[in-house]
Amino acid sequence: MKKLLFLLLTFSLIISCKAQLPMGTYSSSNKKAIALFENALKYFETHNDSKAVEELKKAIERDPVFIEPHLLLAEIYIEYKQPQQAIDEYLKSLEIDPKFDKKTFYNLANLEFSLGKYAEAKKDYETFLKNPNINPNAREIAEPQLANCNFAINAIANPVPFAPKNMGEGINSNFDEYFPAITADALTFLFTRNNRTENIDLQEDFLLSKKVDGVWQKAKLIGNGINTSGNEGAPSLSTDGQLLFFVACQEMDGNYGADRKGLGSCDIFYTQKVGERWSKAYNLGQPINSKFFESQPSFSADGKSLYFVSNRLGGLGQTDIFVSTLKEDGSWGPPRNLGNKINTPQKEESVFIHPDGKSLYFGSNGHVGMGGLDLYVSRMDANGVFGEPVNLGYPINTFADENSILIGASGDLAYLASARPGGFGGLDLYQFDLYEAARPGKITYVKGKVYDANTKQPLSAHFELIDLETAKSVIISDANAGNGEFLVTLPVDKNYALNVSQPGYLFYSENFSLKELTDKTKPFLMDVPLQSIDTGSIVELKNVFFETAKFDLKTESKVELDKLVSFLNFNKTIKIELGGHTDNVGDKKMNQLLSQNRAKSVYDFLILSGIDSKRLAYKGYGDTKPKVKNDSDENRAKNRRTEFKVIGK
Repeated sequence: MKKLLFLLLTFSLIISCKAQLPMGTYSSSNKKAIALFENALKYFETHNDSKAVEELKKAIERDPVFIEPHLLLAEIYIEYKQPQQAIDEYLKSLEIDPKFDKKTFYNLANLEFSLGKYAEAKKDYETFLKNPNINPNAREIAEPQLANCNFAINAIANPVPFAPKNMGEGINSNFDEYFPAITADALTFLFTRNNRTENIDLQEDFLLSKKVDGVWQKAKLIGNGINTSGNEGAPSLSTDGQLLFFVACQEMDGNYGADRKGLGSCDIFYTQKVGERWSKAYNLGQPINSKFFESQPSFSADGKSLYFVSNRLGGLGQTDIFVSTLKEDGSWGPPRNLGNKINTPQKEESVFIHPDGKSLYFGSNGHVGMGGLDLYVSRMDANGVFGEPVNLGYPINTFADENSILIGASGDLAYLASARPGGFGGLDLYQFDLYEAARPGKITYVKGKVYDANTKQPLSAHFELIDLETAKSVIISDANAGNGEFLVTLPVDKNYALNVSQPGYLFYSENFSLKELTDKTKPFLMDVPLQSIDTGSIVELKNVFFETAKFDLKTESKVELDKLVSFLNFNKTIKIELGGHTDNVGDKKMNQLLSQNRAKSVYDFLILSGIDSKRLAYKGYGDTKPKVKNDSDENRAKNRRTEFKVIGK
């Protein structure tokens, strides 16, 4: 059990009998007991602890009120990770004389806290802190620990809803399973398994399971060269399941296995899915990887940011959380430390950025909590700054270490690793309903395939999702090169423009208004047929907007028209005609004039953007070319549109 307190005890003011008490100065006058104790000290100094324990117990039999043997026994039990036995010895020493050494209360409180005995630890920290002459280093540790005790006592008195359910035999085994990852549609689940055998102490590999009819199928090794004879761990799967980031570490012989080359002790690698196979894994390289330790990546759903854990220079503690942002040229920018609201002088790890792009979940033993590694959530504000972390509460957090938390895209279902009783063996993966206050923002997603409109063959196309109000890119993604599949997450309560492009094809546009979405759990399912660039091909500009009965372009139209400008600049020989269309409501002549003026507004925008007028024409068609019958408000809205037609290549 890895505990913060054992680390603290390593450098704190533990009573070291051999250092504190010179030979001949003891709390006992029994010569035989003293001789036995001094024998124990000699055994202790030569690391013969079993003999030291024998001599110490004999010394106590000779003199039951001899304090020093109890203190040395406590130190030995601490060294051997036997905290309860150490507590018993400290309590016995205090029963004999509570004033013998005030630091005993400090050591005792640390041990009690490590076992979740918060009330006892609180009392002993308070007793220790009343002494005005205590060592400043010990005070610096004890005061935060007292705050932790108060928090833990209150958290236990006010538990949060938590009912974990084992994910079953499709996922779990008699080995350890941990570090889960899941796609936005919650149909693909990836995790790490430690396949321990008699001959191999540690063998970490990735396994993948598919959900069929609500049941997770038997997990299989991911294969295709991702798993090696070395260790692979801490996977981060993109929300569409097309990119996998993971960690590989140098083995004892100094290599990463499977011809992987690294820069430091642990590096972050990535692989991309092509069809149903994964590409060769590549090292992300500098500036993300360094000669230091990089691990536990979390890739943002917008495709722009990679969060990870590192002990590189410039950190605030043992390990910190950093973020790197993708630049316009496709390279990663210099990692940025998330700062002292998130990072502490202790350890931060298990970082996970939810697909909402604003909710950051992570583990830490440096913030106020229950002890060991606790789980927290921090929310990003409108300025892109993360706020004060909030402890997820008891019983999600306990005195033991908690990590590997994952929150599904829907926000209501969470996953974590636990060794609780009743599992399949070791660490198992569990799912649970995350209580409302800890949930991320609501999102939905668009899922489908991109294909050639004529041949029906799948295409690898580039996606960009843009916030129409801010004109900022929200999501950047690509369809699977092998099968054309895509999945794009959408934070709700916004209006979006979706643009899909592929060299040699006309671009595709769509818009989504999610401000009044009633069912936020229901995804958009759609296919995207791309037309090759041929004379006569028509593209509807679905994200070009006008005021009712007017021809002034709305600000939101700039996003789409900029895409059209880029398309024309990339395809420099293409000539197009811009066409305006209306429904059949109102005077036909007025409709024809309105449609022509709207087409001209787009024409003028392109001219001002540097497109040669010789490549452009415009025409108003009024209501003469409806897409559908004008027999409903919905259909009439479809007929009010702006298009462009290829009139020359």
